[in-house]
Amino acid sequence: MALTIAAIVCAHNEAGYLPACLHSLHAQTRTPDDIIVVDNASTDATSAVARRVPGVRVIDEPVKGLVVARETARSAARSDIVAYLDADCRAPLQWLERVEARFADPGVVAVTGPYRFYDWDPIGRALVRLYDWCVAPPTHLLVHHVLGVGAILYGGNFAVRSDVLARIGGFDRTIEFHGEDTNLGRRLTPMGRVVIGRDCWVWTSARRYRAMGRIKVFRLYVRNFWSEILRHRPADREHLDIRV
Repeated sequence: MALTIAAIVCAHNEAGYLPACLHSLHAQTRTPDDIIVVDNASTDATSAVARRVPGVRVIDEPVKGLVVARETARSAARSDIVAYLDADCRAPLQWLERVEARFADPGVVAVTGPYRFYDWDPIGRALVRLYDWCVAPPTHLLVHHVLGVGAILYGGNFAVRSDVLARIGGFDRTIEFHGEDTNLGRRLTPMGRVVIGRDCWVWTSARRYRAMGRIKVFRLYVRNFWSEILRHRPADREHLDIRV
């Protein structure tokens, strides 16, 4: 029996980025069974933009917060798999097809994939590709397969089995922003395997790196990853909202 998949986009003031994201979902070789946009307390035209795209279900969530929006979408979805894509991402044509293929293995509870940047300089792109090839795989091998204490999970590009996500209590709404992806990967690890699919990559924006600087963002991600893995809580509670 074929799996059903809901593609979910959580959006706060993303009117400028959202159309390309949603149209990339409509263009998939494996069409989503549901496309959900959570309008997360936007003050711009995010909701109107989403409603103009055919086949998109818009849910209003007035409480601002990424994890709040993710949980709202999870509760509304009625599918075997929930696939989360950030609003500034654009999925290549076979993204969902490749993600679905990984779930053919019943031991896989979540699939995630790396980013490629459509608006960054060559140095930034090279550094991230270096991370994807030389840092993420051995780190994932260590924490997930050897120690069994967590997983690498790209927060703007991941899919989870809905029943497993429900069994762990959904998303941890006590987390403001940083570390929410690592928190999810850590809590999913006892339930089964989290797979990094190199072919499950998506395009995304480098806007956070441009706003904050490469070194600061890298340090921020590393600090919160290890804090969540070792202390079961993020190191940083506050974050810079780079969305307009």
